[in-house]
Amino acid sequence: MFIHNLAPGAINRLGFDTETVRTSNPKLITCSISGYGENGSYRDKKAYDLLIQCEAGAVSVTGTEETPSKAGISIADIAAGMYAYSGILTALLARIKTGEGTHLEISMLEALGEWMNYPLYYEGVGNGTLQRTGASHATIFPYGPFQTADKSVFLGIQNDREWQRFCSHVLEDKVLAENTTYLTNAKRNEQKTRLSSIINERLSQMSSTEVIKRLDNEKIANARLNTLKEFKDHPQLQERDRWRTVDSPVGKIPALLPPVTSDLIDAVMNPIPAVGEHTDVIFKEFQSKVEQ
Repeated sequence: MFIHNLAPGAINRLGFDTETVRTSNPKLITCSISGYGENGSYRDKKAYDLLIQCEAGAVSVTGTEETPSKAGISIADIAAGMYAYSGILTALLARIKTGEGTHLEISMLEALGEWMNYPLYYEGVGNGTLQRTGASHATIFPYGPFQTADKSVFLGIQNDREWQRFCSHVLEDKVLAENTTYLTNAKRNEQKTRLSSIINERLSQMSSTEVIKRLDNEKIANARLNTLKEFKDHPQLQERDRWRTVDSPVGKIPALLPPVTSDLIDAVMNPIPAVGEHTDVIFKEFQSKVEQ
């Protein structure tokens, strides 16, 4: 396995181009990760996560109507890494059948483009128009954040029956539940500004804990707006025993288990190395492979 994310052409100058390394070892699987791919007019253009988010259209559909925004995590980098991972697994399975390796090419632009499939086909291909709506939904209401007495709670009403249960048992307003002005999602969307005021006013009189309890009782989708500290202490992570302690150059630190759970596989949670700790070992491994 030979993986790199150097700029296109750099690996060739080092003498490790795909043709050379795979000629000496046809079973080898090579994988290159780049911003825009190994050819095309954008080949040598610098690519950072934010810039790929812009080029792939992700920023155009993220944020509020006034402010286009990038995602809060490096989604272009992560998408490329995940497709490299799944591509390598596919190549390993293929090698079992064919006895041959292959070369995999992963472009950050194309990886994030795959994640953009719904907005891409809705607006880019289907000529629809998507509005940036922050944490709300463009076509479903109520869907998104609403203010309780202590913090925001996110909820999503999926059908008209849920709307009536929401009004009757969460807001405790049977009159609103029966109001024909709001009986369908289309009508609620038309009146979302007025309804937002009504819902926020009612929910602001209850704590988030009480609101979520009522929503759960009615089986209405909901979530708290957690900080990262609150996520770290999330009861579901605690109940499923997802935290471990690993060594690091600065001492022991908590680390989440990888998200794939299997009775057959133990997660590798080795100490985090110091900068350069494994450099000599890796160079020696490269050297031994070249000599072979």
